[in-house]
Amino acid sequence: MHTHSSFLSKACRIVSASIIMTAAIPAFAQFQKPEDAIKYRQNAFNVMATHFGRIGAVVKGEVPYNKEEVAKNAAIVAMMSGLPWQAFGPGTEGGKAQPLVWTESSKFKAGSEKMQAAVAELNTAAQSGNLDNIKKAFGAAGQTCKACHDDFKKK
Repeated sequence: MHTHSSFLSKACRIVSASIIMTAAIPAFAQFQKPEDAIKYRQNAFNVMATHFGRIGAVVKGEVPYNKEEVAKNAAIVAMMSGLPWQAFGPGTEGGKAQPLVWTESSKFKAGSEKMQAAVAELNTAAQSGNLDNIKKAFGAAGQTCKACHDDFKKK
């Protein structure tokens, strides 16, 4: 039993060390080059913008309201809203991002969290099917996107 216990103890230490080492690696390290991180975040934002725009067309009355389509698009935007942020690590400067993303990172992080919360509310409204609530939540989510673009995206 002692050797088995000793083996388990050593195995646990190895697994623990692996977990700690993995956690210590910054999220941006998963990208081979800074350009990969830039491309990743731009693609994530483009997918979100496409599906957000589809909801916007309904909100503006340009496309007839289809509950299933709006719900599907809102779910995609909500799911995608958590993805781009991992690609803004140190050494990934560039693309359409202003230097303020890195020099005012706490403000940038707060903006990203506010957007994610607003998009989650839009998703909840979209899943309910109440068009008036969708319109309100869409406007609020759009304002969070605009605020971040105004401060952190190159024109």
